[in-house]
Amino acid sequence: MIDLPILSEEKKRKPEWLRVKLPVGQEYAHVRSLVDKHKLHTICESGDCPNMGECWGAGTATFMILGNICTRSCSFCAVATGRPLPVELNEPARVAESVRLMNVRHCVITSVDRDDLKDGGSTIWAETILVVREQSPLTTLETLLPDFKGIWENLERVLAVRPEVVSHNLETVRRLTREVRLQAKYDRSLECLKRISAAGLRTKSGIMLGLGETEDEIYEAMDDLLANGVHILTLGQYLQPTRKHHEVIEYVHPDKFALYKEIGMQKGFRVVESGPMVRSSYHAEKHLFDF
Repeated sequence: MIDLPILSEEKKRKPEWLRVKLPVGQEYAHVRSLVDKHKLHTICESGDCPNMGECWGAGTATFMILGNICTRSCSFCAVATGRPLPVELNEPARVAESVRLMNVRHCVITSVDRDDLKDGGSTIWAETILVVREQSPLTTLETLLPDFKGIWENLERVLAVRPEVVSHNLETVRRLTREVRLQAKYDRSLECLKRISAAGLRTKSGIMLGLGETEDEIYEAMDDLLANGVHILTLGQYLQPTRKHHEVIEYVHPDKFALYKEIGMQKGFRVVESGPMVRSSYHAEKHLFDF
């Protein structure tokens, strides 16, 4: 058993460095007007992402497909859980139209888990990528995929259309996985990432900090990700969506995030984004390194 430090209320109070700057800039204002005018949907907006202004200004936007009800009930996630609605077959076309109207240069697509579907939603995933490419051929694509319950033929269906970056988040360290990701498995996520990398694709994963992990556990997770072919790592601060969700055990100081970036690069990642406000799609447009 690993003994964790008992943290004072002062240490658990949200610190100064987690204050969010209001989105500004001409490009952001332009995208904002398009979203409002055409009633477009992005996870940037619905998820109240702190980096929305910066990403929209850089021509990056994130879209969530397959509905907004997840079949899983992870203790960190604010997405509703329950029985999802039927798949909307016109969703790929609607996402592609949004990407075209917003003139998105780098499109990130994510989804809820659809364990209720035989294909895990992978058919809609593949079709969405293909239709976006057809309507916006200059737009690069990043997919933040679920683990498809380890039914790898569903994963392969998405990999076959070869998005430029493929991401699957480990989310937390091995010891906390059962507590934080109730229906997920640490080793299944590693296998998912291994298969993405083996397909010859830029492979990306992310970990939230502040859930009670130790430094040694973070380094162990880094080593596990590298051993399974991950090229890009994101590290960000976990923030508790509601009182019903997993509590924040620690607010990690920016200096510690900087140290983790340095160590991650030394270990062999091609890219490490590490900071309190970093999220999966942060600086996503910069992850298209020569491959």
